[in-house]
Amino acid sequence: MSRMTKTPEISDAVLDELLKDYENPEDLLGPDGLFKELKKRMVEKALGAELTGHLGYDKSDPAGYGSGNSRNGASKKTVTSEDGSVEIGVPRDRNGSFEPQLVKKGQTRIDGFDDKIISMYARGMSVREIQGHLKELYGVAVSPDLISRVTDAVDPTPLNAAMLR
Repeated sequence: MSRMTKTPEISDAVLDELLKDYENPEDLLGPDGLFKELKKRMVEKALGAELTGHLGYDKSDPAGYGSGNSRNGASKKTVTSEDGSVEIGVPRDRNGSFEPQLVKKGQTRIDGFDDKIISMYARGMSVREIQGHLKELYGVAVSPDLISRVTDAVDPTPLNAAMLR
């Protein structure tokens, strides 16, 4: 079984450490809750691992000296997910040849956010209603243009897109 398809096992000690300050559901599920922070940190860690694979050596590994390419900090990027917007650090390489796969260049939404927009569109909500709903539920300000682009990808007829505006 490949490593990517295996469900990771999290020890009770790790869970106890993560939940040591837990007092109410907001601590886990709130806008600044543990789940959002975990997602951010795990995405950044995975992107770092992708860069390591791209470069062929670990951070601070002497094998990288004189290799012609090295780590070059990180760029801040805001992505939208079910938990709202989160700012992540996307690592860079000096040559600019690193192409992240988990959160690709130009990608601003993760975790099925487009599916939520399409679901609301399919239920007959207007672009403005979808925009208000996303702001109310997720605290995410989404432009009408973005909603139209997502819905046009499913139903690209100009008439349907124009009727929603």
